[in-house]
Amino acid sequence: MSEVKILGIESSCDETAAAVVVNGRDVRSNIISTQIPLHTLYGGVVPEIASRKHIERINQVIEEALKEADMELSDMDAIAVTYGPGLVGPLLVGVAEAKAISFAKNIPLVGVHHIEGHISANYIENKDLKPPFMCLVVSGGHTHLVRVLDYGKYEILGRTVDDAAGEAFDKVARAIGLGYPGGPKVEKAAKEGNPYAIQFPRAKVNGSEYDFSFSGLKSAVLNYINGAKMKGEEINTNDLAASFQKAVVDVLVDHAMHAIDEYGTDAFAIAGGVASNGALREAMRTACAKKGIPFYHPTPILCTDNAAMIGAAGYYEYMAGTRSGWDLNAVPNLKLGER
Repeated sequence: MSEVKILGIESSCDETAAAVVVNGRDVRSNIISTQIPLHTLYGGVVPEIASRKHIERINQVIEEALKEADMELSDMDAIAVTYGPGLVGPLLVGVAEAKAISFAKNIPLVGVHHIEGHISANYIENKDLKPPFMCLVVSGGHTHLVRVLDYGKYEILGRTVDDAAGEAFDKVARAIGLGYPGGPKVEKAAKEGNPYAIQFPRAKVNGSEYDFSFSGLKSAVLNYINGAKMKGEEINTNDLAASFQKAVVDVLVDHAMHAIDEYGTDAFAIAGGVASNGALREAMRTACAKKGIPFYHPTPILCTDNAAMIGAAGYYEYMAGTRSGWDLNAVPNLKLGER
């Protein structure tokens, strides 16, 4: 089999990333320049600052990725770039860069959906994983329960109707004084806490059994904090973090297992930033084992935003004949399955 080399570019939020991926699963380089220390000063991502930092770093990151892979731009068969969903300014930086390289070097351009990238991160380490399978994508901006019917073909069973799971982690972390980014800090505090200390709600969405809602849970946490302050009661941060985390994990696992019961699947995978959460992984692993289903997940570095996953998704789009034109634009609210 001849090698198909893809340069992946990702800039949808606050990571500037580039990677070289061969045949969809062999990562030759994966360079990530994070802006987390900068945005921590503001308690969250500031889009204008993120855009400027992407402009400053993107050429260097691409050069580093090519150097680590010991390749040149002329070796690439295609340029794959995230064009949505995400923050419009950061997305535009990556899309403009990819179009410029594609035009200057006459290399095919392939626009990639960010969520498709997260799903495809599972292909990199799990060489035996092939569609069809079920995947739960949980990140700062997205919570999707997806049937992966084939490479590039998806059926969304459920999505969040308000806050994404990662967004709820960030907001709760801020409320209890843990800071940004919330996910890792809540998880760390939760390890020292009792997940049964406080009873928080597990929301269901009327008429949409696979959709998610986390805003009510977030409000319940805020109400608990305010109530404790008004009564002069001390708040056990670790217990609060553990109880909140368990409420999120219970809902994610419940929805996923319900979908498996209804639709059946040969394998189940998780993806996205929150997929690096140890409590979620362990709960999913246990639930899948009870049903005798293989459970897949990427390593933490491939759960967060990275370009290797975009290169992997881009390979399968490229092999399916997908090509993007010079009119490729950033689409901040792009739906999975749209082109």
